Amino acid sequence: MTQTPTAHTPAQGKARAQFTVPAQHPMVTVLGSGDSLLRVIETAFPAADIHVRGNEISAVGEPREVALVQRLFDEMMLVLRTGQPMTEDAVERSIAMLRASENGTSDGQETPAEVLTQNILSSRGRTIRPKTLNQKRYVDAIDKHTIVFGIGPAGTGKTYLAMAKAVQALQSKQVNRIILTRPAVEAGERLGFLPGTLYEKIDPYLRPLYDALHDMLDPDSIPKLMASGTIEVAPLAYMRGRTLNDAFIILDEAQNTSPEQMKMFLTRLGFDSKIVITGDVTQVDLPNGTKSGLRQVQDILEGLDDVHFSRLSSQDVVRHKLVGRIVDAYELYDSQNGTENGTHKGGRNKRK
Repeated sequence: MTQTPTAHTPAQGKARAQFTVPAQHPMVTVLGSGDSLLRVIETAFPAADIHVRGNEISAVGEPREVALVQRLFDEMMLVLRTGQPMTEDAVERSIAMLRASENGTSDGQETPAEVLTQNILSSRGRTIRPKTLNQKRYVDAIDKHTIVFGIGPAGTGKTYLAMAKAVQALQSKQVNRIILTRPAVEAGERLGFLPGTLYEKIDPYLRPLYDALHDMLDPDSIPKLMASGTIEVAPLAYMRGRTLNDAFIILDEAQNTSPEQMKMFLTRLGFDSKIVITGDVTQVDLPNGTKSGLRQVQDILEGLDDVHFSRLSSQDVVRHKLVGRIVDAYELYDSQNGTENGTHKGGRNKRK
């Protein structure tokens, strides 16, 4: 965007939009420090000539692009009015949502402001919110359904958002306890080959769940909650034979369950409980020949009442931008070579 003291009159076939930033919002909150947000918008709308004069922002260019720029600034102001700052990432995601809506590739009516201002949990001075449209729909599905599957690549917030909803449910007394579980199988390793006691062998597999809890609760309260049974973190094998009532139950890394384990886990559901199952079907670490329970369950339960499948993609990755590109690169390689996760189906070491 160009800082300019003069107005621009659109040429024939061009459109012009004018936007006034209310006085209570400093321009730096809209343009970004050092015009960082401005540069993101300019890059995203090369067909629009954007100018700033005082607290007036104007855009001249192709009518569709100018209309999107106008909508973008409207959405940004709705977010800023909630007291939430706009970041480069939030602006980029807002633009992506607006373009998807404009192109007809989005099947919903949610606006960027609705997505970015939905609070899930406030803890330790920060608020956990969805950052993409699919994340918002995933969170909404958890509210509406008893069993929800969150399926998608690494970094899409599947487990983290489920954990935030679990803590929210506990704090609002919707449930009496949180149960977090994972299958103790990763990268082809077997527990028997790891050093230490059973607890020491299992602990590394459950560590990511503890890390998420520490982000959402006072660390000093976690040992007390675990000692009282209010929060339980345990390997999946410990769920056998139990009925789980009044609980928010999360099964993480579900792609590493066998079909038998998945059925066993699902049938633990008791009264007034909610289950969220998360996993990435492209990162199965089960021994060769073992079918993933998460892959199979989609064929079995899809369409069943009160069961919902939320599918996230590389566009929902909220880690480093390179992570999303890595996910896309693997998907392209697999589609071109008939592989899964970069390896040939039916065996990790097989060659063509």
